[in-house]
Amino acid sequence: MSNKVHLGHTARKRFGQNFLTDNNVINRIVGAIAPDNEHVMVEIGPGLGALTEPVATSIDKLKVVELDKDLVERLQKHPTLKDKLEIHQGDALKFDFSQLIEAGKELKVFGNLPYNISTPLMFHLFEFAEQITNMHFMLQKEVVLRLSASPGTKAYGRLTVMAQYHCQVLPVLEVPPGCFTPAPKVDSAVVRLVPYKTKPWPCKDVDLLRHLTTTAFNMRRKTLRNNLKQMITDEEFEQLNIDSSLRPEQITVEQYVSMANLVIEKKAKDPI
Repeated sequence: MSNKVHLGHTARKRFGQNFLTDNNVINRIVGAIAPDNEHVMVEIGPGLGALTEPVATSIDKLKVVELDKDLVERLQKHPTLKDKLEIHQGDALKFDFSQLIEAGKELKVFGNLPYNISTPLMFHLFEFAEQITNMHFMLQKEVVLRLSASPGTKAYGRLTVMAQYHCQVLPVLEVPPGCFTPAPKVDSAVVRLVPYKTKPWPCKDVDLLRHLTTTAFNMRRKTLRNNLKQMITDEEFEQLNIDSSLRPEQITVEQYVSMANLVIEKKAKDPI
């Protein structure tokens, strides 16, 4: 794509804008997204259309969510895109993605996400996971490492647990700073998230799982027993066969779900 698209739009720090300009990388990402008309294709933060244009060429309609009014205006006037796009101007963090679902079609979601909103946006999108076939996101490499981390590693945390509860997480490719304008100070990577149709470890209350995980990781250096003593007793840890002297990053997703389910059952028996 030529540099002409950058004329007249300055990347805005407050929106965390870095525009993807490397054609080879763009083609590889579009290949991973695999746009089709059997799904509702949804792009978050189309920016200057680096992914929007090549994705839209092979499909009939693309729905986009964009916060920046200037960019929305630009897309509305775009010679080839304006007839294919359904534009929703607004904040993706507050957006109700279920309104984009069409009869018999699930969503495929993708985007080059601003670094400052990537984690809260993931949590927001997990709420709609049942209506999503897959998601492809360009993120800070560090966030992709957190999403795909294994227990016992430094990157493993509450984002890991919640992402891997809802989805299979597959890193796709790494993207160096030179592929963007302006070049960010960090490395980026593309990740594929595939929501489970049948969760390997179902939880009876996802909000409680999120609360328990957040509580466990609030003080990473302390033991699980210390962090969760308000919620789980020593006997209950034993009953679950979980070593409460371990730190939160040493506990598997399956174990977090079993702790949450125990707390939920306990509340059901004794609703104070």
